[in-house]
Amino acid sequence: MHKSDKQALPGDPSLPSSKEVLEGLMELGKGNSKYTVEDFFRTPEKVAFQLSPGGDYLAYLGPYERRQNIFVQKVGENNAVRITHETERDIGGYFWSSDQRLVYVKDSGGDENFQLFAVDRDGSNGRDLTPFEGVKIQIIDDLEDNEDELIIGMNKNNPMLFEPYRINIRTGEYTQIAENNDPAEPITGWMTDHDGKLRIAIKTIAGVDHSLLYRDSEEDNFRTVITTNFKESMEPIFFEFDNSSVVYAVTNIGRDRSEIVKFDMAAGKETGEVLFSHPEVDAGSLAHSRKRKVVTGAIYTTWKREIKFFDEERRKLQEYLEKELPGYEVVLTSSNKNEDKFMVRTYSDRSLGAYYYYDQPAGKLEKIIEVSPWLDEQDMASMKPVQYTSRDGLAIHGYLTLPGGKASAGLPVVVNPHGGPWVRDSWG
Repeated sequence: MHKSDKQALPGDPSLPSSKEVLEGLMELGKGNSKYTVEDFFRTPEKVAFQLSPGGDYLAYLGPYERRQNIFVQKVGENNAVRITHETERDIGGYFWSSDQRLVYVKDSGGDENFQLFAVDRDGSNGRDLTPFEGVKIQIIDDLEDNEDELIIGMNKNNPMLFEPYRINIRTGEYTQIAENNDPAEPITGWMTDHDGKLRIAIKTIAGVDHSLLYRDSEEDNFRTVITTNFKESMEPIFFEFDNSSVVYAVTNIGRDRSEIVKFDMAAGKETGEVLFSHPEVDAGSLAHSRKRKVVTGAIYTTWKREIKFFDEERRKLQEYLEKELPGYEVVLTSSNKNEDKFMVRTYSDRSLGAYYYYDQPAGKLEKIIEVSPWLDEQDMASMKPVQYTSRDGLAIHGYLTLPGGKASAGLPVVVNPHGGPWVRDSWG
C-alpha cells in the first residue's frame, strides 16, 4: 500500500489522552479554588431519611460498595445497621410499610425495569416481590393503614401497559384488581381513595388527549367522566375524606393558570369551590393531615417554594421550624403515624442543607447530619430571581448567578434553559 493510501486512525492525536496529562489540565482549571469538580458531584453519606410509623426508628440511604443501600438506626442512637446488600445498582427509593418492614425498588440490570423488594428492619426476611424478567413496577398506593399489602402497577401481561395489583409484601402473593388491555388507548394512571379502593383511572387518547375515568366502588365498571385536550388538564390530587365522589384537583380548564378546585366525579363537573389560585403562577399541589383528615395547605412556587396554609396547627409548626432554622427552606420529608415526630430537611441556593429530627411533644429539634459538609456555603454563589420582558410583551422569569468577588460587567454567560419545555426551574 502506498504511504498516501493509509487511512488515519480516528481521533485527534494532538488532544491530551493520558491520565497524567488530563489530571494536570484539571489542576490548571481548578486555579486557586479549594474545591474540585468531584466535590460538587460527591455522593452524600446519608440521604432520604424516613421515620418509622411508630417514630422510634429512622432509615436512610447511604453508600456501601459505592452503591446506595438502606440503613436503619434507633432514634437517639448513632449505631446504624445496613439492611440491604446491593452492589450492582443503587436502591432507587424505599419506604416503611410497618415498624418492622421496609419496601424498596431498584433497577434490574440497568434496563430501568424497577422491581419491588421487601426486607425486615433488622435485614432479615428479604424477598423479591416481583421476580419477573423484563417487568417494571409503579407504586400506586402504599396503603398506610394496611401493613401487609400495597397496590402497585405492573406491566406483567404487556410491556406497554401497566395494570394494578394488590400484593402481599410478606408472601409475594398478588391479585389483579383492574384491566388495562388497549394499547391504542392505554390507562396511564390510577388513583385510590383514602380506604385504598381503586376508583379513578386516566386514559391517554391518541397520545395527547386524556380521559378521566371513575367508578363508585371496585365492583363497578369504570366510566368516562371528562376528556381534555393537550392544552387542558384536570388532575385529581386526592378524594374528600368521606370518600364520596368529590376530589380535590388541579385544573386549568377555562383558566389562564392552574387552580385547585373541588371536582365531583359522579356529576362530571366542578362543585364551584376554588381552594387556591394565584395571580401569577400555577397552583402546585395540596397537602393534608391523614390523621386529622384536614387539608393543611396549597403548595406553589413563585421565585421560591411557598405554602398557603388552611390549617392553624400546620402553620404554627412551619413558623416554629423556620424561626429555629433561619435562612433556609424548611421541608417536612417524613413523619410518624401520629404526626408529632418529623424528619426535617433544609436547603438554600448556596447549601444542600441538613436533616433534622423534631420531636414536637418534647420540644426537641436535633440536627442529624449536614448533607455536604465539605462545601462551605459562604464560598458558594447565590441565585437571584430576575425578570425581563420579551419582544412580544411577556414577562420572562429566571435566576441569575454571579461569581463572588468579581464585577458583574463583561462576564461570560452560561445559559441553562429548563426542560420540558413546560417545566420550570426552582430556587435552591
